[in-house]
Amino acid sequence: MTPTLIYFDFLCPYAWRGVELADLLRREHGLMFELRHFSLVQGNHPENAQSRHQPVWWLTDQAPQEGSAAQVGSLEAFLADQAAARQGEEKRWAFALALFRAVHRDKAELSAQTIQAAAQTAGLDMGQFQTDLAEDGARRAELRTDLAAAAEQGVFGTPTFVLPERHAAYFRFANLVSPGKALETWQLYVSVLESDARIETIKRAKRA
Repeated sequence: MTPTLIYFDFLCPYAWRGVELADLLRREHGLMFELRHFSLVQGNHPENAQSRHQPVWWLTDQAPQEGSAAQVGSLEAFLADQAAARQGEEKRWAFALALFRAVHRDKAELSAQTIQAAAQTAGLDMGQFQTDLAEDGARRAELRTDLAAAAEQGVFGTPTFVLPERHAAYFRFANLVSPGKALETWQLYVSVLESDARIETIKRAKRA
């Protein structure tokens, strides 16, 4: 069975809500999802304004501690997530959710300290985690693969879901989806994407 891909960035609260929904669906309803990285810092970088599908500026080319706090934090988080993935799918999901919750629920700074705490919360083997994280070149290469695939797919925001049939769309969540509504919400989303109506945009009007 081909999984649905979910592109996310730890900087994004909407991505957190999307990953929480995907986790509910995979655990409670047996749906398959695969976590993938998309960098909002890279996507919104001025050097990539005219070349979203063929980026000029790559997050993976930046030196450690180089650039803005968002750039530094997101790169460290992505590399740590790749290291967590070396311990298996379930540990990787546990780490991603722990880090998302720390940053967006508990309002912690996306920092090395928060990343280490999330790894411990997720129950990672910390020795292996540090060893895998130290293999910086390998982790950056894995991240580069995700970022290149996201560019090719046309991802511009998070979370973006890519269905097995290759339908893909950004889904902005105002709130966390309750467990009782998870499947209904997902089925509605999928039906819109697969509809022959080819709906491009739905955006709520806002009162002044």
